[in-house]
Amino acid sequence: MAVDVARLRETWARVAGHGDQVPSYFYGHLFLSHPEVRPMFPATMAMQRDRLVGALAQIITSVDDLDTLVPFLRGLGSDHRRFAVVAEHYPAVGGSLLATLEAFLGAEWTPQVEADWTEAYGLVAQVMTQAAAEATGPASWEADIIAYERRTADVAVVYLRPESPIGYLPGQSLSVEFPAALPRLWRFYSPANAPREDGLIELHVRALDGGLVSGALTYQARVGDRLRLGPPLGDRLLLETAKPGVPLVLIAGGTGLAPLKALVDSVIRRGGSNEPVWLIHGVRYGSDLYDLPALSALADRNPWLSVAPVVSDDPLWRGPAGNAVDEALRAGPARHAEVFLCGSPDMTTASLNRLAEYGYAPEQIHFEHWWAAGTRPPAAWEAGT
Repeated sequence: MAVDVARLRETWARVAGHGDQVPSYFYGHLFLSHPEVRPMFPATMAMQRDRLVGALAQIITSVDDLDTLVPFLRGLGSDHRRFAVVAEHYPAVGGSLLATLEAFLGAEWTPQVEADWTEAYGLVAQVMTQAAAEATGPASWEADIIAYERRTADVAVVYLRPESPIGYLPGQSLSVEFPAALPRLWRFYSPANAPREDGLIELHVRALDGGLVSGALTYQARVGDRLRLGPPLGDRLLLETAKPGVPLVLIAGGTGLAPLKALVDSVIRRGGSNEPVWLIHGVRYGSDLYDLPALSALADRNPWLSVAPVVSDDPLWRGPAGNAVDEALRAGPARHAEVFLCGSPDMTTASLNRLAEYGYAPEQIHFEHWWAAGTRPPAAWEAGT
């Protein structure tokens, strides 16, 4: 790209410093200048504002790494078909984005900055529209809830059967809408199982503070309800990204367990592993270990698999306690192991720093960057040490 990447990142940092004013201005401009697009969005825009900032942060972070950026944008382009987005919508979005940047940068909105952002957005629009045009699968699938289990006060396991098979890969995510409760409001979830012949999908859902979709799925969903699912997205948690023939260390925080459990399921369906696999589930309290019986049963049936629950803040817990990364490395994996992480951005950042302290290189560690938007690489990696 011919853009000045440093200038792009610097100007975005200045704009992002204005917080919620930025997405509010953007959507206000978009809806005033193109009112015909308003029905494509949910009635409440709180989650949509967060999603906009997260996507822009991921794009700016990866703008000089096309191997990371292009697959992310292609996934977004294919996924946005569920909103009935067409090529003609992209100029409208681009115009509102540039207007927003100009409004918050003021005198710093120079012709050079405008040219950088215009070219960068042009790449984004080109990749996304091309991916949408090339996509061959459905824009979305309807799926019925066939079983529902409340595991804790705020965690549910929801079993779905889509109307037709969804060709996702273990470690990928699907956007989920609960139309009867919250039309046009979506949230990403990763299936906790590899694709099955009968199409069954297992979702792990925790009701988050202010999380409308997660709350509805946890507290309102019932067997027989119908959900809508978007195309698969993500390529950083796939087993194929790991070096073959080495031990695997899977470190999950909370319901970040789901995609890592899907990886284990995939290994089982491939006939098992000749190398050890460690699955560490880190939670705050012992009562948060919502899937421990199922994980223990998997370990009992598969001698190559070791499962360790780790609890950080529960004085009554009598098992492994403390930091999930420390417990993972106490389990004995070789230094050449490949590590998969899934959890909140805070958990991911803390785990990356801890792994760097242990001497793990960035190419050994796999996590979904767009889930963990806002994380920074450890200082040791940035310094190249």
